[in-house]
Amino acid sequence: MAITADGKIATANRSVSSFGSKRDKEHMFQLRATADAVMAGARTVESGPITMGPGSAKFRRMRIRRGLAEYNLRVVTTRSGNLNPKAEIFNKKFSPVIVLVSDRASDASLQQLQTVTKHVKSFGKDDVDFRKAFQWLREEWGVKRLLCEGGGDLNDALFRTGLVNELHLTICPKIFGGRTAPTIAEGAGVIKLADAAQFKLKSIKRVGDELFVVYECLSSTQRARSQSKSARRFK
Repeated sequence: MAITADGKIATANRSVSSFGSKRDKEHMFQLRATADAVMAGARTVESGPITMGPGSAKFRRMRIRRGLAEYNLRVVTTRSGNLNPKAEIFNKKFSPVIVLVSDRASDASLQQLQTVTKHVKSFGKDDVDFRKAFQWLREEWGVKRLLCEGGGDLNDALFRTGLVNELHLTICPKIFGGRTAPTIAEGAGVIKLADAAQFKLKSIKRVGDELFVVYECLSSTQRARSQSKSARRFK
């Protein structure tokens, strides 16, 4: 995710959501070149001419050298099934598009989606059950590493479910402001500090005026150990 210095991923009216440098865009393709599949929410996919592909031949060669398929799988999530069948992603046929929905999706929405992709799968009653969905992606599609590119609601669901291993942030030298401007995690969020997803800094690199930061998510055991150490310091 690319964020502004005040932590926003888009302006308050969501009219501006792409603001990183050329280096940041290249970094995105480099990350895609390490993943079996790339995933995004429906609103992110509909926000522009987004295809979620691997990029130029250079990045496709990177994938092949790593033993991956030349083109990554593409996964779109929409619990309601509300996804525009005319979205650009469906016009590019280089790899399958898998749509994950919940049981809330209407028959009409499912029928519409099935006109543009035959890979529509429901997990969960009211919300997508990502734990079950990811298990299915592993078993049926061989997905071992998945890259999620937002948006905020999808990220929030993955953080709360404990399914994030790494967080890659590009911090850009801009301020958007706006109390309604989205951040990397929207959705329900957490109420208690103890329930927050916790990370440790893995690496940080400055390129020009941008910072490329990688965090590693702490497991529940690591969080408990960290909290225990903090408690001992204050005794």
